[in-house]
Amino acid sequence: MAASSEMSAPLPGGVGLSHISAYEWEAADGVCGGSPHLHLACTEAYVVTAGRGAVQTLTLADGFTETPLEPGSVVWFTPGTIHRMVQGGGLKVTVLMQNSGLPEAGDAVFTFRPEVLADPERYAAAAALPAKEGPEADAAARRRRDLAIEGYLTLRAAAGKGDHAPLRAFHEAAARIVAPKVKEWEPRWRDGALAAARRTGEQLTALAAGDPAHLAEARVTATGPSRRGGYGMCGRRDEYELPGITLPYYGE
Repeated sequence: MAASSEMSAPLPGGVGLSHISAYEWEAADGVCGGSPHLHLACTEAYVVTAGRGAVQTLTLADGFTETPLEPGSVVWFTPGTIHRMVQGGGLKVTVLMQNSGLPEAGDAVFTFRPEVLADPERYAAAAALPAKEGPEADAAARRRRDLAIEGYLTLRAAAGKGDHAPLRAFHEAAARIVAPKVKEWEPRWRDGALAAARRTGEQLTALAAGDPAHLAEARVTATGPSRRGGYGMCGRRDEYELPGITLPYYGE
């Protein structure tokens, strides 16, 4: 589904915003945290506001790394970075996401096992949550996390031995999964980040000509989360789905 219209009062640069409280569920490797996944067209940033933890990442360039998270830390990673938020105690993070709306439209692929990734229907069933809240959603989010951990640990182990073939295969599978959705993403990009950049260009052109007309349209906007305690990929999530400010959420 395409976004309906250009945002009239977007967040800076047309970014997406959420607040995450990292999951405290223990995984098969004894670590508490979220579901490993990557984004295919969005850079993501963590701004840590409370607690302690880490983000585990896996890339072809750097292999496996673990970056500590503590209040004041800002960590960001580009498309293709498999990432897993790890809970160390009371970890809370404000997440800034490039191209508001794309992650919720499918620009995220979990590190499920190859046989799940190879079957679009099976992947969709494993990635979906049957409810937004309650015991059913809680159980499904945990199952999804655990399934992603299985594939992630295999990828990490292979990379640790210098074998990047599984990670390259995962990249290819992820691209196949999102390929049918890309046409739906283009209006979101145009109405969000691209529209914001174009407005800046128009304003610079006007200012160069000594025209301050757009300053007369200045206004202040204040709001709060549209939903608290949702089930995100990394933890419980306070979301902002606000007309004119963010693009609609679909999916996660």
